[in-house]
Amino acid sequence: MSDLFQPFQLGPITLANRLVMAPLTRSRAEAGNVPGNLVVEYYAQRAGMGLIIAEATQVSPTAQGYPSTPGLHTAEQVAGWRKVTEAVHAKGGKIFVQLWHVGRMSHTAYQPDGQAPVAPSAIAAKAKTFVAGQGMVDCSVPRALETAEIAGVVNDFRTAARNAIEAGFDGVEIHGAHGYLLDAFLRDGSNHRTDQYGGSIENRARFLLEVMAAVTTEIGADRVGIRLSPVSPVNDSSESNPQPLFEHVVRELEKLHPVYIHVVEGYTGGPRDNAPFDYEALRRLYSGVWMVNNGYDKAMAEAVVTSHHGDLVSFGRPAISNPDLARRLQENAPLNALYADVGLYGGTGAHGYTDYPSLPA
Repeated sequence: MSDLFQPFQLGPITLANRLVMAPLTRSRAEAGNVPGNLVVEYYAQRAGMGLIIAEATQVSPTAQGYPSTPGLHTAEQVAGWRKVTEAVHAKGGKIFVQLWHVGRMSHTAYQPDGQAPVAPSAIAAKAKTFVAGQGMVDCSVPRALETAEIAGVVNDFRTAARNAIEAGFDGVEIHGAHGYLLDAFLRDGSNHRTDQYGGSIENRARFLLEVMAAVTTEIGADRVGIRLSPVSPVNDSSESNPQPLFEHVVRELEKLHPVYIHVVEGYTGGPRDNAPFDYEALRRLYSGVWMVNNGYDKAMAEAVVTSHHGDLVSFGRPAISNPDLARRLQENAPLNALYADVGLYGGTGAHGYTDYPSLPA
């Protein structure tokens, strides 16, 4: 049997295989941004993956930028997620949750009292979000976080991580990718600060590393991963010199030793070679578990594991349309295509969410 389908030790937990369900926003949370019964069913169906990373989840009321995305900052949200983790564990699965602050990828409609979203600098993202009654709208002009406010956001991540463990998650992944708040601080295209969180690479990486230090201290480094997207331009994310920036980030993460680093290779959901970048140089700086993502199929996944260029491989859209993806890959069974008549985001019923077929037992 391929190494891809062998058990794998991730910190204190044993995964059934090396296949991971990537975090995938579906905008299916109910009132109060609480995951409901359909969310429970959706994740339980996918418990055959070695690890599920549940969708990006807000760490605070200011962290939201899209409709019906879940949180982990109220008792009701924790209780809703507990039903999810119990269902996944009952099926023998393991599940982390991705903790998220969208930063400037938001709109005043999602912010408490209609305030401006927060960001490293007051630079609007050339990107859009969806607001009920208005459709797709430009992201609002953000305000720069005051230096004194940053410790509070760090604490929001710490508290959400503690809430995640209370909700029964096996661990958390910090969202340090895709132009959201932590990633926006990293990059010179979105961070024009002049305090200790701006300017040099060391300063721009400070916020992300403070979050990682707080979370690993709170729940243990062996239960904390992080996602990075060095050259993905999604959400108006830009950096003039990504190689030294991300080498510094990974070198510093090595000191904190999170249980894994999850790297999006290339343009998220698009070409893997959109910009030159030496991922192997990053890999050599880190002694822990290395998870790779973006456009992998079975042959690519087996090759990367066999060659030790990656330890775990995460799958996005195939995990949406194939609740039994791990079994299908192992048996070389055909994969379901995404339904053409329903979107990936939003909706209220089962169609396009929990009604994708599994192979017969």
